[in-house]
Order: sequence, then structure tokens, then C-alpha cells
Amino acid sequence: MARNSLVPQISRNIIDYLRANRMQQGQHLPLQILADTFRVSRAPVMSALQSLEGQGIVRAEPNRGYFLAVDAESIDSGTAEERKDAAGDEDIYFRMAEDRLSGKLDERVSEAELMRFYDVPRSRLLKVLHRIADEGWIERLPGNGWAFRETLTSRKGYEDGYAFRAVIEQQAMLLPSFEPDPEGFKRAREIQTELANGGYESWSRAEIFKANNEFHEMLVACSRNEFFLDSIKRINRLRRLIEYHITIDRSRLPRQAAEHLQILDLIEDGRRNEAAAFLYTHIMGAGRIKSPKV
Repeated sequence: MARNSLVPQISRNIIDYLRANRMQQGQHLPLQILADTFRVSRAPVMSALQSLEGQGIVRAEPNRGYFLAVDAESIDSGTAEERKDAAGDEDIYFRMAEDRLSGKLDERVSEAELMRFYDVPRSRLLKVLHRIADEGWIERLPGNGWAFRETLTSRKGYEDGYAFRAVIEQQAMLLPSFEPDPEGFKRAREIQTELANGGYESWSRAEIFKANNEFHEMLVACSRNEFFLDSIKRINRLRRLIEYHITIDRSRLPRQAAEHLQILDLIEDGRRNEAAAFLYTHIMGAGRIKSPKV
């Protein structure tokens, strides 16, 4: 039986997932994919979906599973108190990222130390820590300890990371096994278009990082080579903190989104070699723009 205490959190996670992926009414919500995404068993996800069904957010179809009953963007963002709490959690999240990058937080920390350091109750701290663990830059130790994972902290490491990505992503696109993902391309177009059409001004740093990460990881996934994809996911995890530390020049984001769309256009036109060359230039150019500010 699913623990009742998990249901509200998983329900919120599902809503965040729906919004982040700009999902539309009628889209299928595979139970196992959601369970894998949130790193829990199927039972609490099923309970959360049943709860969301009661709120009219999803609908169940016999022998088919759950489907989104409304567009994700129309889902209520919660009460004023919930929004205040979410904003506070976001503040703690970014403070923790900055404090780890600046060396204020040791590699290993206890929950008691973090509770004192950020003056927050354990329940709120754990929400933030579990989010960070899902993103891959901290892991839980036996007991109440946590350990930050390796990350990029130097300008040279950051520049080397961009060079690595440029080479790996270009070569992944040139592999004989590369096959475009129509659904992935469609979703990427929607997200990048929304980012260019005003999202670059209103989205948080985390949302922008996620949108662009997912674009590049989607392209590498088209190579059908898990080693290439694993390497890109690892470097993206390593650079997450230093990306958050950089002051975003939001004025360049519409051009970046336009370049992402151009890459998709080239691939769909059958000009994969040109797309791969442009992708390499795109990544190296982004690295040159950002690295002097690290």
C-alpha cells in the first residue's frame, strides 16, 4: 500500500512535470515512466493519479491508463500559501547551489547542520534535498547525512566541458544509428518557440537550464547509443551549479532558441551533416559567451 504521506508530494511532482513538458489535454501519462522519473514505486504514483483524477486534472480509461484531462498550463498553481512556500523552497535551493559552489558547504553535510544553516524545518529541507538528489548533484548517505557529488568549479573545467559536449553531440548526430524522434522534435519545437516568444524573460534559471538540457539530450538520444547519452547527462549534471552561478544574459536566449530550431530544420530537411556542423559551432559559441563570466 502506498504511504499516504507521499501522495501530496508526488501529486505536486506530477503537476510540475506536466507544466515543464507543456503537456496538452489528451496526452497519455505512462505509470512506469512517472515512477522512474520520481524514483518511486508505481503504488504512490497510482495513488497520486487517483487524487488528480478527483481534481479533474487527469482521467482514467479502462485498460489504457491515465490521460491528461486539461492542458497543463491551465492547471491551478495552488493557493497563495503554497506559492509562497514554493518560492521559499526555490530560494533555499539556489542558496544551497551558491553556497556549495563558493565552498561554504562541505562535501558532506548532515540534515541538522543544514537545518541550522538555512533556518528551516526538516520537512522543508528534505523537499529541497530530494529535488537536488533527483537532479544528481547530491546523494543521501546512511543515516541523516548527505554528500555533494563532483561538479565543475573552475573556468577551465567549464570550457573543457563545452568542448567535450560539442564533440560528443556532433559525433552522436553523425552515427549511422541516428534516427530523428518525431514526438521529441515536436515537443522541442514547442518549448523552444515558447522560450523565444517571451519565456526567456519570465522563466526561472532552473526552467531555462532544463529546457535547453532536454533539447540537447533529446538530440543525443536520437543516436540510439546509451554511452553517448550517458556521457552528456553526466557533463550536464556536473555543469549545473556553475550554470546557476552565472548571471544569465537573457537577451541572447531568443537567438539560442532560434539556433535550436534551425538545427531541427536541417535534420528534418535531410541535411544531417550540416546540422552536425552547426550544432558544434552553436555549442562552442555558447561556451565562449559564458565562460569569461565564470
